[in-house]
This record gives sequence, C-alpha cells and structure tokens, in this order.
Amino acid sequence: MEQYQIKRNIICIDLKSFFATVECVLRGLDPFTTPLVVADESRGGGAIALAVSPYLKTKGVPSRLRLFELPRGMDVIIARPQMQQYLNYSAMVIEVYLEFISEEDLYVYSIDEAFLDVTGYLNYYQMTDYELAEKILKRITEKTKMYATAGIGPNMLLAKVALDVEAKYASNFIAKWTYEDVKTKLWEIKPLSKMWGIGARMEEHLNILGLHKVGDIANFNVKLLKKRFGILGEELYYHTHGIDMSLISEKLTTPRVRKSYGVGQVLFRSYEGHEVVLILREMVDDITRRLRLAKKRSHTIALGVGYTKEDGGGFSRQLKLEQASNNNIIIFEAVMELFNKFYDGSLIRRLSISASNLTDSKNYQYSIFEDANLLDREEDLQVSIDILKQKYGKNIVNRASSELSHSTVKVRNKLIGGHHE
Repeated sequence: MEQYQIKRNIICIDLKSFFATVECVLRGLDPFTTPLVVADESRGGGAIALAVSPYLKTKGVPSRLRLFELPRGMDVIIARPQMQQYLNYSAMVIEVYLEFISEEDLYVYSIDEAFLDVTGYLNYYQMTDYELAEKILKRITEKTKMYATAGIGPNMLLAKVALDVEAKYASNFIAKWTYEDVKTKLWEIKPLSKMWGIGARMEEHLNILGLHKVGDIANFNVKLLKKRFGILGEELYYHTHGIDMSLISEKLTTPRVRKSYGVGQVLFRSYEGHEVVLILREMVDDITRRLRLAKKRSHTIALGVGYTKEDGGGFSRQLKLEQASNNNIIIFEAVMELFNKFYDGSLIRRLSISASNLTDSKNYQYSIFEDANLLDREEDLQVSIDILKQKYGKNIVNRASSELSHSTVKVRNKLIGGHHE
C-alpha cells in the first residue's frame, strides 16, 4: 500500500457547533456555558433543531432533535435561525484561512468546514503542521470569538477522520494522524458509520457481511467488496487502509456535475390534501425556474409526501416524462398525477419534489396532443418572471394565490437554505 501513500500536510478545520456558537457570539454569551438551541420555534414543538451549543452537548443533548425532545426543567435559549449571519461569519473564517495560505490550497467543504493544504508553507512559517494549526485556530477565535477543531493528516481522508474521531474530544481540539496510526486508530473505529464516507445504509450492508469495524473491511477480500458494491467497494477498501489519492488542487478544478434539482419543506402545520395543491404548484415554479436558469430539462419527476406523526407513513414515487421538460405546466401535471394516484387522504406535514435524469435544454418537440401556442406563451412568461426575480428578488412577482393563508411561497422566498436570513 505504500506506493499509494500521498504524504502532504493537510489540516481539516471544523467550527464547533457553528450555528449555535454564532448565536452565542451575537448575544455576547459563552457557548461553553450557555444552553442554546437554534430552531424556528414558530414551527411548533416538532421543529427540528439545527444546532445546540457545546454546553448542551456536554449535558447529553444531541445535535439533532426536535424541540419537544429538549430536557424538561432546563432554561434553554431558543434562537431563530439567521442564515445570512452564519454566511457572514463563515466568510470571516475563510478570510482567516487566506491570511495563512493561498486560495488554490483551500477547499471549503461546507459552511463550517474546510481543508487546508499547508505542505508548501511550513518552511516559510518555520512551523510544524501542528503548530500552524494551533496558530490558525487561535486566530479564528481572536477574529470571530468562535472556536474550531482541527484534524491533521497526510491526506484529506486521514485529516478528516482525525478531526471526527479524536480532535473534537482533545483538550486543545487538535489531533494528528499519520499512516502509522491506521492499524491502531483507524481500524478500531466502530460502528462503521463513525467513519467519514460510510452512511447508515452502507453500514447495514457491511454488517450483513460480518464487517463491524473498519479493520474488518481492511482485511476483507477487495474483489468481493468490488463485486458487491462496485467501484465504491474498492474505494472503501483503500480508504480503510488510509489511502486517499485526491488533492485539494483537483477539488478546485473539477466542477461538480448536478444530477438533479430538488426542493422540500416541512410544513408549518398539518395540511389537508386540497391545501397542498397550491404549495406543490409553488414548489414546481421554484424547480422549473432553476432548471431554466441552468439550461436543463428533466426526464424524471419525483414526489415525496410525508404524513403527520399521528398518521405515520407517506409515499415517494417518480414518473418518467415522454420527453425532457422544464415547463411549469407539464411538470405540475406530472406531480399531480403522482399525488392523485398515491395520496390516501392523511394529514400532510412534509413535501418534496425533485427533477432528475437531466439533459441540456434544446428545442422542445411538441406532441400532437399538446397546445404548442399555450406552452410557448407559458415559457415566454416564465422566462420574463425569471429575469425579474433575478434582478429584484424572488418576491417581486408571485402568483395571486400566494396571498392565501395556506401558501408558503412568500415566507420561503425570504429564507436562505430553508431558514431565515
């Protein structure tokens, strides 16, 4: 395996309880002594908490829970999400990274996590990677009043796993792993879902094979893994040996190819079937707008409906269009066909729509059963609306039905990532 061992100096940095810590900083509070939860209380006791403060984590409160699951008798501050503030603080932290390295050596993995390749900077700073990580974390706290953790490794994989498994529990929030730590640390990880890249479903499949910790996979027959899981099985085998061939510079130059467009929402209350028709139309408007802006059409439309906790269940079904489309009328008809076929009359709390199996937008070939003039007028209208929304904001033009009490579009158009600015 040594021939595959890339030896860089990678630091993976994660901002501790990011959303909750930002809320504490904005209030002048210490996140390590403040019981704070980030959630939209207006959505009721079933609202999902986006984050909890480090203090609550020490009390055994999980990062993800619903408000009604909070411990009784604890005076908890419930902070409404402010996504624009979180984006602002994330940008401030990125500015800190760029004080130490250049942009091509930085890979922003998410709003609160990033990888830094500091290999070419250690001689310049006359520091080890560990010392440089300490300096960067200190600078983050000085500039933003927030705290971060850091994992260090010879590649992105080991840096990330060091962060997730060890750094978050270290006294100074830093952990460094090398290839020598693979057998003693990486192989001992269990359950398997604790390792970066292994989800709950993959863990179940691996458990069926008798694989329960990372070392079990590392010592399993790679040919059988590839036969069972394809190229992912082979990649997983190498990851369990600490092998990761990816480079940060490649992450920046390789564009992500979007395979689908989707939108989902947890409704503000329980809705009856006739009420969600309007919301489904609004969601279709959103997806088709994004398809048109990306110059894409979709062959496959999927609808997901989740019922209330009392009713339980729901359904998720998809429909293949005769030909790819980004037209509101056609896609809404497909959504309603699925809804009318599978909806059983229960109260509804969650909705999702996705458009996948994408193709580049080309001239649409009308069938003999379609009104070409109607569809052309609709497309011209929607393109004009797209331009207005881009220039003046999403709420500059809405359907008249957005004024109805059960519409959600005007509220959601003010959100970032599904949450308040």
